[in-house]
Amino acid sequence: MHILMVAAENDALAGGKVGGLGDVVRDLPLALAEQGHTVTVISPGYGVLAANERAEAVTQFSAPFAGGHETLELFRVAASKDSHPEVTHLVLEHWLFSAGGVGAIYCSDHYGPFATDAHKFALFCSAVCEAMVQKVLPPVDVIHCHDWHSANVLILREYAPAYRSLKSARTVYSIHNLSIQGVRPLQGDDSSLEGWFPGLQYDVHQVGDHYSHDCVNFMRAGIRLADKVNTVSPTYAEEILRPSHWEEAVVGGEGLESDLLQAKAEGRLYGILNGCDYRHPLPQTDSKALYQLMDECLDKWALPSIRNSHVHSASYYFALRTLNRWRRKRNASIPVLLSISRMSYQKLGMLIAPFGGHTVLEELLSNLREGVFIMQGSGDAEYDQLFSRCMARFDNFLFLNGYSEPLANHLYNYADIFLMPSIYEPCGISQMLAMRGGMPCIAHATGGLKDTVIDGRNGFTFSGEDMSSKSAAFINTTLQAVSLFREDPVAWRKLQTGALESRFEWQLAAKQYEHLLYSDRQS
Repeated sequence: MHILMVAAENDALAGGKVGGLGDVVRDLPLALAEQGHTVTVISPGYGVLAANERAEAVTQFSAPFAGGHETLELFRVAASKDSHPEVTHLVLEHWLFSAGGVGAIYCSDHYGPFATDAHKFALFCSAVCEAMVQKVLPPVDVIHCHDWHSANVLILREYAPAYRSLKSARTVYSIHNLSIQGVRPLQGDDSSLEGWFPGLQYDVHQVGDHYSHDCVNFMRAGIRLADKVNTVSPTYAEEILRPSHWEEAVVGGEGLESDLLQAKAEGRLYGILNGCDYRHPLPQTDSKALYQLMDECLDKWALPSIRNSHVHSASYYFALRTLNRWRRKRNASIPVLLSISRMSYQKLGMLIAPFGGHTVLEELLSNLREGVFIMQGSGDAEYDQLFSRCMARFDNFLFLNGYSEPLANHLYNYADIFLMPSIYEPCGISQMLAMRGGMPCIAHATGGLKDTVIDGRNGFTFSGEDMSSKSAAFINTTLQAVSLFREDPVAWRKLQTGALESRFEWQLAAKQYEHLLYSDRQS
């Protein structure tokens, strides 16, 4: 069958990724192609994805948008990583897709929540529908939409008379992060459903937001309008059926639990665990080469940021100071803890939670003794400031404020224990990447972390009733893991072997997508 994947991110193309969505859109098509299917992936180009020698212009065409028509360019782009003859990567270009700056996939918006992103993704979805009905794309058996950015494809397929022919294709909607729903006004704004598609006769009971009745909720529309819905892990598919209680650090359906319960009752909701890429072995790492790479990355990240931020300047200074100290004292008996993450409340909120008059991170570093903790990532400014202050106070903490995949891969092969205290986690990829190199993980028993990290077999898990008890459990579990590393090398090697033998193959996931989501079987 021919499967069309519609997504905002695609890590098969250089510069096409922000998070785990890009990994899925890179790897799942390859696994499906190996099952004998043809897959086309289409995404916006953001002014960069087609601006290289790998891109080939296909055609120009127009799509209706905001009461007029917009001309878009379609490019075929060769994968910058692994390729397959049955996987085609397409990129749509229009000036609006670079509204947040050339290469920026998502915007930091001053026009209202999601205003610019929703506007550009609405045009993208209109163009995808138009490309199908104009036969710019070959006939499609399955339209697979990823997250809220692509939900307008399902809205237009359902309500726009021009796209009724698309109902012959089955539809799948993948939830990668339910907490980001892309809510916008129904009308009265340039960036609104009626602003983009004037005259559209939609059912507000199907696409409207539960809380703001004058708004469209794209995540909800995707859940309600798709033939099949899936999350990226089985446990997350169960967790989102209950209400969220953020004060207890419990994240569930985020207001959409009734829609999800209905989808489950109708046999439309599934949880399928993401896979991991095992095609490329981790690089061999020694301390000298790693420190040199750290130096290079710190210099690269500092150049543009020091001019604009005292925080980045302080972070750069303290990182170099800490790195120089470690060069003199590192030895194999000192456990190295590692976290590689986007800095957001979801991923690292537990580390900045209050604990005993300071933060969880400060409590952990105070009790770590000779262990050291390396953190790599970038994101919200409040984390930059806190982690830089911690680096100034603690000799056993190194904060690398930026992201480099080569550096991350070296760190995965260098560290001893991986920390992943996410408050919630739809699937998670970092824990899989860590275990790929035989590194045991310490993970909050939630979502995909619960499905992949098995306490005592390939790592350690912790839980609790609220943020306070979860934070205490995280600190205690981490210190217990450090003690085991130091005191019982036989038990530690057994955990390492368990991590190394834990495999999460995309081929298995692809078979589940094929059987549960893409087939026309009725559940």
